[in-house]
Amino acid sequence: MYINDLHILTYVVAGVIGLIVGQFIDWCNLRLPEYKKVFSKDFFREYLKNCKPKYLLMVIVALLYIALIYFTGFTIDTIKFMLLIPMLLSAFIIDLKLQIIPNRLTLTIFETGLVFTFAKTLLLTNGGINFFIDSFLGMLVGGGIFLLITLIGGAIAGKEAMGFGDVKLMGALGLFFGWLNMILISVMAFLFAAVVSIVILISRKKKIDEYIPFGPFIVIASMIPVYIQTPELLLVLLKVFSLGTY
Repeated sequence: MYINDLHILTYVVAGVIGLIVGQFIDWCNLRLPEYKKVFSKDFFREYLKNCKPKYLLMVIVALLYIALIYFTGFTIDTIKFMLLIPMLLSAFIIDLKLQIIPNRLTLTIFETGLVFTFAKTLLLTNGGINFFIDSFLGMLVGGGIFLLITLIGGAIAGKEAMGFGDVKLMGALGLFFGWLNMILISVMAFLFAAVVSIVILISRKKKIDEYIPFGPFIVIASMIPVYIQTPELLLVLLKVFSLGTY
């Protein structure tokens, strides 16, 4: 049986890998904030003996992997995003809980993006140089937008408007998405943050001067271009901001 030109067993394998990776993310979330090695003997010696299955996280990753296979088939981009998705989820959870994005995690995202940028540049017979330039412009645009906001916001408010962890994360993600997608991700992240902040303030769960981590909004916004092509995503945002008149 085939679904979207791929055998159903491909989706089953992707789902099983997602379940395993989902549990591994929990281990990463314990180690990264404490600046400990992720690939350690402790994983087999201590964690697997005492850990409780993180069923929700496992199912989420499995579904994301199955959807990724469905929308992208099986290409180098599929492998790239299968590595990125768990790192994004880890950044989401850690920043939400601890208000930090570990440097080791951001550096791993950057290193992974760099490897795949060079690999795809070499594999592309036509347009390899353009792809390379687009990826590095994405890094500059993603990091640059948030660095500018951080510096200007800090100068106006007299305190850090946005963590430098967010700046580094956006720069690293630029290698995966290119400059145009990074602009769209920035717009969506601020849109999501504005909506959620208004809801939180109205519900009085936080005071107006309390810190709300921005990393989770970056993660959510970054997940969208993984599954939706840039032209379609741009059209949706134009309709949103034009109130459907575009």
